[in-house]
Amino acid sequence: MTSERPEQARAQRTPAGGTPCRVVVCRDCCCGTRKVAGVDHAQQVAYLTSKVPVRISDCLDVCEHANVIVVQPSAAARAAGARPVWLGLVNDSDATEDVAAWVQAGGPGVAPCPDILDLHVFTPPPLAR
Repeated sequence: MTSERPEQARAQRTPAGGTPCRVVVCRDCCCGTRKVAGVDHAQQVAYLTSKVPVRISDCLDVCEHANVIVVQPSAAARAAGARPVWLGLVNDSDATEDVAAWVQAGGPGVAPCPDILDLHVFTPPPLAR
């Protein structure tokens, strides 16, 4: 399932090379559930969706890092060598806002990852990638 803003806004974010930078939000067995207490999960997705292209995923098999967000580089950045960045424990509004701001700035391969988000970066096990 993909939730994105209207066509005009999406076109403005889409680089000439095709697919824009976007986020994948895990929402299944642990992420996005009451297992991660004190987080307004619906608000997190609503906020991200209002700012950047979002895909909702089933379990990404890294439950110990819930809530997980993967920032996927744009097609052009990916072609230039950028790779997805996995962020774990994205459980507060400040981190969610930092993710959206980074994606709006271009994301992996275009804009440097904000120092504060470095605290959330993790390397997923090979099967989860």
